[in-house]
Amino acid sequence: MPRLSHRIPETPWRASSTWALRPLMIGPLLGGLGLFGLGEGLLVASHWGATPWTVFAQGLGHRVGISIGWATMIVSLGVLLAWWPLRERPGLGTLANLVVIAWVLDLTAAHVATPANPFGRALLMVAGVTAIGLGSAFYLTTGLGPGPRDGLMTSLHRRLDVSVVYVRLSLEVLVLAVGWSLGGQVGVGTAFFASTVGFSIGLSLRAVEWLTATRVA
Repeated sequence: MPRLSHRIPETPWRASSTWALRPLMIGPLLGGLGLFGLGEGLLVASHWGATPWTVFAQGLGHRVGISIGWATMIVSLGVLLAWWPLRERPGLGTLANLVVIAWVLDLTAAHVATPANPFGRALLMVAGVTAIGLGSAFYLTTGLGPGPRDGLMTSLHRRLDVSVVYVRLSLEVLVLAVGWSLGGQVGVGTAFFASTVGFSIGLSLRAVEWLTATRVA
């Protein structure tokens, strides 16, 4: 099995500050966020359970009568409040995260049909987690500020000196329990995501690290 990356690597598209946008960063930022939203939507479309954060958004959406995309945006804004004691600062990427992921999630969930057979649903499930891992790796390495959920992950990673893999895994398991209690859709896809997304991010960060090192060489 390939080694996991336990840190955020330096890349040619990394910003000097969270508001210093350059043309080289646009692809990794928007592409990464788009992949993340796509992965979230594919898991919803599988009807085998959404990600823990989306389970929470589903419960909220059903209760107040809004779409899953709008509910996701509201949840993300709420998570920003948890940044205060960790002294995490938002950036351009943080704002883009709030809009792009919610928008792509809504589009994907609305337009990707649920397969009639278990094999097709399993493919959506695996593709969803893979897309989320790749998306996270690309937009985190821009240095333009993480999204609300990943900001919580990376700030805890720095404060506690614990691998991003294990921090993310712990957060997803905790949020899963809360989302389930609110009545969100939970299934085998939810459990699969919670147990593998940290490793998907770790492998994707390793791939980005290898690709950028190859380009420099």
